[in-house]
Amino acid sequence: MSAVWDFADFDDHEHVHMFRDRASGLTAVIAVHSTHLGPGAGGVRYWHYPQRSAAITDALRLSRGMSYKNAMAGLPMGGGKGVILADENGGKTPDLLAAFGRAVESLGGAYVTAEDVGITDADMVEISKHTKHVSGLPVASGADAGGDPGPFTALGVYLGIKAAIKEGLGSDSAAGVRVAIQGVGSVGGGVARRLAAEGAKLTLADVDLTRAKALAEELGADLVDSAAIMEIEADVLSPNALGAILTERSIERLRVPIVAGGANNQLATAADGQRIHDRGIVYAPDYVINAGGIINVALEYLGKGSREEVESRIHQIPGRLAEIWAESRANATPASVVADRMAQKLIGRG
Repeated sequence: MSAVWDFADFDDHEHVHMFRDRASGLTAVIAVHSTHLGPGAGGVRYWHYPQRSAAITDALRLSRGMSYKNAMAGLPMGGGKGVILADENGGKTPDLLAAFGRAVESLGGAYVTAEDVGITDADMVEISKHTKHVSGLPVASGADAGGDPGPFTALGVYLGIKAAIKEGLGSDSAAGVRVAIQGVGSVGGGVARRLAAEGAKLTLADVDLTRAKALAEELGADLVDSAAIMEIEADVLSPNALGAILTERSIERLRVPIVAGGANNQLATAADGQRIHDRGIVYAPDYVINAGGIINVALEYLGKGSREEVESRIHQIPGRLAEIWAESRANATPASVVADRMAQKLIGRG
């Protein structure tokens, strides 16, 4: 396997760590992209990778995205990401989570972990028994920051979709707008419920067909295959599952004027940002629109977060998107490039 700095997604990461704990079965990667603004903050993902190199790529890409996300959200945090490689035949155990907690603690606060795909707030409690550098823990009061970041991410994505509708369709309302949602878990499901309440016409898809069917019945939405959702004719495509779904091939087949969703790393390559721009599609850079969850857990970790403060900051997401789109129009530059340049400047790399 290549050295980590030879990976295509290595971007002058400050440090990348591989952890192995034979007793618990832990195999993990923690990547810290930047601590320019503060400790590298980002969730830990529990996922099965056919090849271990794919886990390293994921950690590199996701940690860079967290640097950009935290900077654009105005948080005094850098970017980091953890990946626990799930055994195809095994599962999470208290011992495995404890070993990951010890791994985080060994970095001395350079990385602050939180909940991500495959991890629950109960898992975060187990991890927190072995490190203080953790956030996203259950909260005692509904007025406090913290807990499951999913609903906060969903709020930001919903507000971002509304901003994209205004930018691309000239409407202040989602009523009657056709939205195709890929992935209806904590984030996508929350987005779907908010849009349905406003009268949007929804088409849903998820690899978990039972979950997608139940939500479609609840909301009176249409249901399609997870692959077919990318080619649905609609006003908005909202990707809320895993990343790298906007490729040269898929962009050619899009039948929407807007792409706005909560999935991380939606663009498979940097060139795909130019491709989606060339098609005249309004694109909401993922790390800007999906910042609600990290705003919640970062403010919890910093001890500054009431629920009111969290939601106030999340409501600033549409304004950031509008600023990006305005510069994109003025300079004929892809929104993805505009956002990257803004973020790079904020972390001292511009």
